[in-house]
Amino acid sequence: MDFDFSWLLFSLPLAFVLGWLASRFDLRQLKLENRQAPKAYFRGLNFLLNEQQDQAIDAFIEAVQNDPDTQELHFALGNLFRRRGEYQRAVRVHEHLLGRGDLSRADRERAQHALAQDFLRAGLLDRAEAALQKLEGTRYQNEARLALLAIYERSREWAQAADVAAKLDDAEQASYATRRAHHLCEQAAEQFGKGDAAAAEALLHQASATAPDAPRPAIDIANLQLRQGDARAAFETLLALSERAPLALPLYAATLQQAALGAQRSGEALSLLQRRYAASPSVDVLEAIIALGGNVPLPDGLVDDDAPPTPRDGYIAHLAHQPSLIAASRWLAGETFADEQYHPQVQRALDQATRPLMRYRCAACGFEAHQHFWHCPGCQAWDSYPPRRVEEL
Repeated sequence: MDFDFSWLLFSLPLAFVLGWLASRFDLRQLKLENRQAPKAYFRGLNFLLNEQQDQAIDAFIEAVQNDPDTQELHFALGNLFRRRGEYQRAVRVHEHLLGRGDLSRADRERAQHALAQDFLRAGLLDRAEAALQKLEGTRYQNEARLALLAIYERSREWAQAADVAAKLDDAEQASYATRRAHHLCEQAAEQFGKGDAAAAEALLHQASATAPDAPRPAIDIANLQLRQGDARAAFETLLALSERAPLALPLYAATLQQAALGAQRSGEALSLLQRRYAASPSVDVLEAIIALGGNVPLPDGLVDDDAPPTPRDGYIAHLAHQPSLIAASRWLAGETFADEQYHPQVQRALDQATRPLMRYRCAACGFEAHQHFWHCPGCQAWDSYPPRRVEEL
């Protein structure tokens, strides 16, 4: 049977025409989708600028559905979910991005960083830690290390915190020596709590070598030496500290006084405390002076030639330097009055009034506490508590 070539002549032009029509249809459909995606994107941007986050999320979801390959839309949508507190949806968006095989290295690192932020904001510290560790060696490395450091400090994992702080210190972008010393002091406190005083002492000396000017290691060393019955060594430790950190004296004045009594060096301690008190009056330093049996000079108008000054007159001398309800209450507690029946009630009222004034206040967040903290329980800041009480600030 012979093949009829006339059909071929007719079919080739027909196939060309049909192919051209199909391509035109695909182009029109693509242009329509591309027009719809930018409209949804710009509509979402407009909602975002008007602080209408719900409508912005809906618009971005529509844009992502029209153009699922656009990474920027996914990042915008994930950030919106995080800002709204919808952390599970933000995690799903960023995990979807990480699951894509066509994602560039830069976008993959960005998605990993965003995922870590989702976990941090959600309070999922274990998952945040794992996500942040994957950012080692990326452009987000230092930021990830800072976040890891905050996690370890918050969860009191001091050994891991010390390792991360050492890496940050090696990066030479800032000094973390004092912070590393705090980590070592915290580890020393844990070791002492377990009964290993030798390990605690070694850690404290390492902390002192790491940050020689920081007062905490020396104070903790002196306290440990006192507990071990070595008052002479404790006194020497604090005597050296008083030269390096005189402003922190109110924090260790009572320890210095105890060490001086145990080492039988009260006169030397008294001379030091009086000298420092004259330069910067403080109730804590004054009480250490009184405990050693010393006094501070009374103002000329209050000197009584018939009665020699007593240590308790130091409270009156302190009131001449600055008004202090704490000093007034301490003085009143030891006085004898004609109407002694009312004294306990008055004293109780004064003690109640002075209690808030004896607190320490964080300079970063304002959190107040009856004891001095090196690490604020409120805002997690280090060295944010001044060595003086609220009344003296």
